[in-house]
Amino acid sequence: MLKVLLVSTYDLGRQPFGLASPAAWLRSAGCQVTCVDLSSSILPRSAVAEADLAAFFLPMHTATRLAVPAIQKVRASNPEVHICCYGLYAPMNETYLRELGVEAVLGGEFEQGLRDLAARLADGDRSPQREPLISLNRQSFLTPDRSGLPSLRRYAKLLENGQEKLVGFTEASRGCKHFCRHCPIVPVYNGVFRVVEREVVLQDIRQQVAAGAQHITFGDADFFNGPGHAMAIVEALHSEHPAITYDVTIKIEHLLDHRDLLPLLKRTGCLFVTSAVESIDDDVLEKLAKGHTRADFIEVAGIMRHVGLTLAPTFVTFTPWTTWRGYRELLQLLVDLDLVENVSPIQFAIRLLIPAGSRLLELPDIREIIGPFNSTALSYPWRHSDPTLDQLCKNLQTVIRRKATRAETFGQIWELATGKQPDFHLPSRATIPYLNEPWYC
Repeated sequence: MLKVLLVSTYDLGRQPFGLASPAAWLRSAGCQVTCVDLSSSILPRSAVAEADLAAFFLPMHTATRLAVPAIQKVRASNPEVHICCYGLYAPMNETYLRELGVEAVLGGEFEQGLRDLAARLADGDRSPQREPLISLNRQSFLTPDRSGLPSLRRYAKLLENGQEKLVGFTEASRGCKHFCRHCPIVPVYNGVFRVVEREVVLQDIRQQVAAGAQHITFGDADFFNGPGHAMAIVEALHSEHPAITYDVTIKIEHLLDHRDLLPLLKRTGCLFVTSAVESIDDDVLEKLAKGHTRADFIEVAGIMRHVGLTLAPTFVTFTPWTTWRGYRELLQLLVDLDLVENVSPIQFAIRLLIPAGSRLLELPDIREIIGPFNSTALSYPWRHSDPTLDQLCKNLQTVIRRKATRAETFGQIWELATGKQPDFHLPSRATIPYLNEPWYC
């Protein structure tokens, strides 16, 4: 029996779908699978020593950087183990990963590739990788197997009205139909969108509710890439578990195009919608190919307030095109729209990341300012033409690390950005629901 070690280093404070889903595929093929989430536990020596295959889940930049020392440790402890990296950031960093001794790299719809790799190793075939680097083939998904994963109590909680709720996580779809230049999904999926079968999603939710989940986060890149599929799932969820709430991520342009569906989101238990606004500068939005404008964002803020849904905007606040004036305008607009408490403090200090394969490299002004690819940072370094803005970003990150309320933190950010004391009063917004995971990417 092939012994497989599946490892997650970080997944935004949630129980990793990226371990549970392939675990189901591998166990159904007769493998002995051990799942380890390094965000809440350590690598078990026995599992490392006995593993025939060690596979690391790399869904994001932070997870990939954290995986590097873990990969090195596994290789040192078990020189014979076959090491695989899979997930969104695996194919984007293939060259560097192979330099670390990684033998298989799988992106896109990775479950079938992992099962094929395991079958090959079980037959004694350790030849170079045959499985596709990126597979966009349609899969028939299996219900994720969450046995052996840490309890939901070990992960981020939902805060609502001063109460904590246990949070589950699932995916109703993968990939994305859009081509936002800064998005890491685009180089892998290239506009392809894949759905997870409705019953698989609902069964995954059922098992998490049975484990204590009171709220579900849908991890889809955009819940309205397939609105018919998405709405059928949340209607079934609400019918079966009317007390369970949920949150989703939806583009600004989709919130406008499908505004007629927003009351149904509210009725079925949606508490908040995350939307990657990124900037309020129309020129920057065009460079990022976001598909919306500043005016669209303002309109959506009004629509969401009217419907009674909380909008949780995210931003890339520091780009090569950021100006002092533009940053201050963002702060003022959030005050004017009464959205300060809706924004996680880290969003005020997010710096544009340019990973390998990014469509940002299509832009001449990006190519002119970047340095050579930094394999340690897993990105192309860049500096702003105004060093004071780089320093502002560093100062803000220091402020954000301090323990304070969102309103208090915003006041400090305002002072650093404007040089003035806040001349406005932010009302208490304790009723705004949010997840208490402080990091982002």
